[in-house]
Amino acid sequence: MSDFRKKIINTLIEKGVSIPNPESIEIGEGVNPDRISGQGVIIHNGCKIFGKNTLILNGALLGYEAPVTIENCQIGPEVKLNGGFFKQSVFLKQSSIGSGAHIREGTIFEESASAAHCVGLKQTILFPYVTLGSQINFCDCLMSGGTDKKSHSEVGSSYIHFNFTPQQDKATPSLIGDVPKGVMLNQLPIFLGGQGGLVGPSRIAYGVSIAAGTIFRNDELRENRLIFGGASKSGNISFKPGAYSNVKRIFNNNIYYIASLLALLHWYKHIRFQFISDEFPKQLYEGVLEKLNLGIKERIKRLEDFILKSSDFILASEKLRKQSQVLAQQWPGIKNLFHSFQESDGEDQLKNNFIKTIQVSLNKHENNYLKTITNLTPEEKIIGTRWLQGILDQIVNEITDKIES
Repeated sequence: MSDFRKKIINTLIEKGVSIPNPESIEIGEGVNPDRISGQGVIIHNGCKIFGKNTLILNGALLGYEAPVTIENCQIGPEVKLNGGFFKQSVFLKQSSIGSGAHIREGTIFEESASAAHCVGLKQTILFPYVTLGSQINFCDCLMSGGTDKKSHSEVGSSYIHFNFTPQQDKATPSLIGDVPKGVMLNQLPIFLGGQGGLVGPSRIAYGVSIAAGTIFRNDELRENRLIFGGASKSGNISFKPGAYSNVKRIFNNNIYYIASLLALLHWYKHIRFQFISDEFPKQLYEGVLEKLNLGIKERIKRLEDFILKSSDFILASEKLRKQSQVLAQQWPGIKNLFHSFQESDGEDQLKNNFIKTIQVSLNKHENNYLKTITNLTPEEKIIGTRWLQGILDQIVNEITDKIES
């Protein structure tokens, strides 16, 4: 064991970190022991921890089922990462993931969100209580819905979000639920049945259940629907690799997704910031902001790639060709609009009224985020939703006007 490794491990043990087998773990030279809590943290055999931005808060448990590799993740209180690889992701209080995980950049688990074993995620955002089963690939999604641990949105085992197309692009993010209503923790859950799939980019409303074994390729914006279907019919038809269709729908869904990320960014800047505390310290808050900005940057890049590539291909019709050309011509201006909206935080009166409501309520609930939001009155939640929806609508409308002008 190197002198540095021995020194940092001894420092962690002296702080109170439980490391049953110190010889078995690896700590990178960039790791700052001051960013690892000494209260109730357990690091089991075979774990590896890297990165100057890594943060591990009180009660976190790493590697109980299998070794864990951590690289520049921010891990909140009482989080359980039971086995796998975790990079540039953030996990808020009491979230958990089973062994065999492969969690990559831009992933955010909010409070009590969870996943079972063998789950692959990247650029994935799960709101509180959202639950993923086992053997799932669910990259490039935002999922909300539900109210608590008993009523929550869920994805069944062996589910896939299809996020790569035959045209070799990834302008495929799917919005399952939404941000303006989802943050209020008062919506019906969404259920995606096991051994099924969702073809991105897609938008799914609250209260929708997609039956097990169903591959869904569309949008469902009506609430309280049951969607079911078996395997697709077999066929053999002419196919031109690289040809695009549904350009407008793909573009619109991407715009709505990016606008949703921007609305969530402002929610964190103005609302979650009010809850800075020992359980949600500034370093954890900053970790979320970093991941949201990573997600916004990723989605803009993927949309740009799609627009430029689609304008170069022969499309299914003259109408599609014109649509693609217009998008390509307007893209520089659209891209600038996205960047400007990172600083535009919506209608001041709605925002300020909601902030005042939060400040009064959080004192009643000892700075507990989930209790504060859950106990807002329906009228108070409507104000917050209107504020966030206004941000989202402004972005979508201004971009739509630019294209149609």
